[in-house]
Amino acid sequence: MADFDLIVRGGTIVTASDTYRADIGIRAGKIASISDALTSGDKIIDASGLLVMPGGIDSHVHLSQASGPGITMADDFESGTRSAIAGGNTTILPFAVQPRGESLRAIVEDYHRKADGQCYADHSFHLIITDPSPSVLGQELPALVEDGYTSFKVFMTYDDMVLNDRELLDVFDCARGTGALVMVHCEGYDSIKYMTRKLEEAGKIAPYYHGISRPQIVEREAAHRAISHGELVDVPIMIVHVSGREAMEQIRWAQQRGLKVYGETCPQYIALTEDDMKGFNFDESGAKYVCSPPPRDHDSWEAIWEGIRGGVFQTFSSDHCPFKYDSVEGKLNPKGKTSFRYVPNGIPGVETRLPILFQKGVTEGRITVNQFVALTSTNHAKMYGLYPRKGGIGVGFDADLLLWDAGRREVIRQDILHHGSDYTPYEGMAVTGWPVMTILRGEVACEEGKVTGVKGAGAYLRREKSPFAVPRGVAGW
Repeated sequence: MADFDLIVRGGTIVTASDTYRADIGIRAGKIASISDALTSGDKIIDASGLLVMPGGIDSHVHLSQASGPGITMADDFESGTRSAIAGGNTTILPFAVQPRGESLRAIVEDYHRKADGQCYADHSFHLIITDPSPSVLGQELPALVEDGYTSFKVFMTYDDMVLNDRELLDVFDCARGTGALVMVHCEGYDSIKYMTRKLEEAGKIAPYYHGISRPQIVEREAAHRAISHGELVDVPIMIVHVSGREAMEQIRWAQQRGLKVYGETCPQYIALTEDDMKGFNFDESGAKYVCSPPPRDHDSWEAIWEGIRGGVFQTFSSDHCPFKYDSVEGKLNPKGKTSFRYVPNGIPGVETRLPILFQKGVTEGRITVNQFVALTSTNHAKMYGLYPRKGGIGVGFDADLLLWDAGRREVIRQDILHHGSDYTPYEGMAVTGWPVMTILRGEVACEEGKVTGVKGAGAYLRREKSPFAVPRGVAGW
């Protein structure tokens, strides 16, 4: 009998801290040995010339999410996790969204029904809190945190999701008491409503004006307000999908003061600009790039890299929020194409996240390959209570591996992707560095762009509380 079910031989192992040559022996879905010249395996994969990294973890993904009357999200759990696996991701963290007035527990159960038996990748759920009623904060949410739903998200914008300052403080207080980590979407609701009204009154309604309606100042103001609330309550917060300099500098300011404020950014903020949304009507491609916060400018790209290199950002996520373009249920707008504010807000990106960061970061010399692993896998696992099961390569970890060709040149094209959208906002982007094989718990799930894993093989992951969610401590609290 062979010592291992699978041996990955001859590759260069890359973790968040180390780079070295070794073989990996896998048994019962776990890494059982890391050594030179392992030979006794039922199956041997030759990884010569390839990097062997932990499978990607994308901690900000939207799937099967209600998006308003007449709007349909392009990815369910089947297509979304298939796309994730093809892009080198072995774990994703989508959101269970609480509609106002509904039970949080019932919504979680509904999302499990949507995901059960459908997933190619392992997964867990963040919660989105839109109705922080006394029963939610006093009963449902604390019980769910104890059940392993240890992170939740709040919004400072959107009509059906926005929380006012008192509600934010109440949710932050609940997070402090339960040990959960709060994720915050920072854009000022009233400022956006004001800007939108002024633009529409002036007849400026094309997709390009989506970005004008949500300038950096509204993100900066909201980030500062969220940071202030977090400091008042003494609760750590994660500010998600940061788009440019002004919000980044707010997070850096807070970190320099010793506050527990963390940051996340995304591919659209290093690869797209506001100019991509240009187009004089809704039959042109500007709507394809509408997301929030919107893409900014080249100075914002540089600011994001400052934040990445300086440790302001702990995670690099996709904020995958997919819609079709050529559809009345998607970006072409079922509401008569009357204004940018009706364009479904989000873009696909779970499959292209890793190639874009590798190209812009590693290939172009901005970060090391070890930083790449930290930003795309290890830090996600640590931040959201999955480490040391996920996010690393070591004995006892799940055998979630990504075999990566650092010299392979590819062009991102819609016709090679696996998501449910009918377009990619990164069409035609040339990259060097590409996933060759994705291994999920010791089983080959994708090879050379062909998904070979079994639908339903992706497991639900119960998470521990985040070690990053511990308050600083306030004298006399």
